[in-house]
Amino acid sequence: MKQIYSTIIQFRGSHYEFGWKQGEELKDSLTVKNREKQWKVRKPRFTVDEEEAKQAINRFAPGVWQELLGLRDSLEWPMQQVLMEFGGYRVEYEKSGCSIVTGDNFLVRNYDYHPKTYEGRYVMFQPTDGGYAIVGPSQRITGRPDGINEKGLILGYNFMHRKKPGNGFICAMIGRLVLESCANVKEAVAMLKEIPHRHSFSYIVYDASGETFVVEASPRGIEVRQSKVCTNHFEIMKQENRNYLVDSERRHRIIEGERHSFKDGYDAFRLMNDSDKGVFSDQYRNWAGTIHTSAYFPREMKAWFALGGNQEPTELDIKAWLEGSNYPAEQIIGEVDTDIPFVHMDEGASWMNGKR
Repeated sequence: MKQIYSTIIQFRGSHYEFGWKQGEELKDSLTVKNREKQWKVRKPRFTVDEEEAKQAINRFAPGVWQELLGLRDSLEWPMQQVLMEFGGYRVEYEKSGCSIVTGDNFLVRNYDYHPKTYEGRYVMFQPTDGGYAIVGPSQRITGRPDGINEKGLILGYNFMHRKKPGNGFICAMIGRLVLESCANVKEAVAMLKEIPHRHSFSYIVYDASGETFVVEASPRGIEVRQSKVCTNHFEIMKQENRNYLVDSERRHRIIEGERHSFKDGYDAFRLMNDSDKGVFSDQYRNWAGTIHTSAYFPREMKAWFALGGNQEPTELDIKAWLEGSNYPAEQIIGEVDTDIPFVHMDEGASWMNGKR
């Protein structure tokens, strides 16, 4: 077993100030050093046009562009490098897993991916210059793989495939744009229909109304359905699915079969996080191991977070934090059953070191 951590980052201020602060913390960090090594091996299969990226981001969440400017100035990087690392526009994505279930006042999700991509940051950001406050883990610094905003809107996404990518945003930045700008599921669905999508993902949105929408999105189309369970295949745009769906369908059957017996969100959390229930994954070398389990409760405005399996969740009181009370801890600690290095805490977390 390997002990891992996520650093809790709390910030109240403007987007530019937040970008600057993050840049200061990233300077000389293992995350940046390992990413630089990764790029030497994994040549980017995309181009970034600064003006095009600026217009695309400003259309949906102009504060995010200011955050990128803060990162640029603090890191003293050219904007092209900032956009390649953190801009979330036209970036390739590897395969991954992920499972999501919703119920009466909860959304619980497993984030399944590769340790060498996991940056170990749990971000609580309350902007003073527009945009909603968001709490949740980060991906590519500015992106959010899941999270809750101050209005109680919750979002998580599940990977489908990365065949035939289009010009557009990657999943983590799409998560950020929606949580930054949308107050409820209706607004979220409308924005997800409008955003240009680079790859094929399902975006699951949920709020205090109790309604859950699954937005099946690809560069070639968007479909919307209502469901309380989502894994890694489309139900409507089946022509977009990968050929191998056995594991995704297996996890879907398990969750669908168990969710009716949930008494509360804790039962859902245990189904997702316990390693013997059939949903938690240890396939870290195959880009599909469960790194964290998140749970969100929109009516109480609380969040749970756990790293690795068979964990008791760390609870964060979002309502109290929004009212000005800082969370007392600096880290969330957990364990995963892998020897693969993590990009934020281990030397040599690059593709030239060890198996992918």
